[in-house]
Order: sequence, then structure tokens, then C-alpha cells
Amino acid sequence: QVQLVESGGGLVQAGDSLRLSCVASGRTFGYTMGWFRQAPGKGREFVAAVTWSSSNTYYADSVKGRFTISRDNAKNTVFLQMNSLKPEDTAVYYCARKSSGGNVYDTKEYDYWGQGTQVTVSS
Repeated sequence: QVQLVESGGGLVQAGDSLRLSCVASGRTFGYTMGWFRQAPGKGREFVAAVTWSSSNTYYADSVKGRFTISRDNAKNTVFLQMNSLKPEDTAVYYCARKSSGGNVYDTKEYDYWGQGTQVTVSS
């Protein structure tokens, strides 16, 4: 069993920064980890992912250049540094573990999810 707990969300103004954390317990060794988000009335969308060794990172076009995903395997923690936040970044942000194989951008390829943390960006 894998448990993922996100933290770091909050209410900020446009242009501000936030750093989200996801602490994992259980089996995450060797797995790619990702961040997704879901805005009110919309589907869950891919934000970023990082492989186990951090040798590869992936980003949605909408966050490229503003968000940075990283991980500290010794602390079983994945981070999402979010800079230059915009009102359209407002959403619940979820951490997830990717199962082996499959498309890193596809929600269906992730088998464990956290409960989410709310990020609200005011204009």
C-alpha cells in the first residue's frame, strides 16, 4: 500500500510563488511520480512528472518555464515549485505514483493518488 500526502497549498496573489510537497509512504522506489491538478468543473490534468533518478522531467505546456518538479528520494518526497502563478493555476493539486510503463501524461497510468491540496491564485 502506498500513501501520498500533499501540503503547501494556499491563497496567493498573481505573480507569487508556492512550493508543494508530497510525502510518500510505501513502495515508491523506482517509480516515476507526477503532479496533476483539477480546477472546478474541469477534468484532472497533467502538470509535471519526474523519473526515479530525476534524469527526466516532463511538464504541461501551460506550466513550462514557471513550475519545477523535483524529488528527494532519501526523504520520500516530491516537490513542485510554482513561480509566477496565474489565476488560471487555481485548482486542487494532486500527487500520484505512476505505474510501470504507459504514457507519463495520462492520468490512467497512475495507480496511487494523494488527497490533494488547494491552490488559489487571486488576480
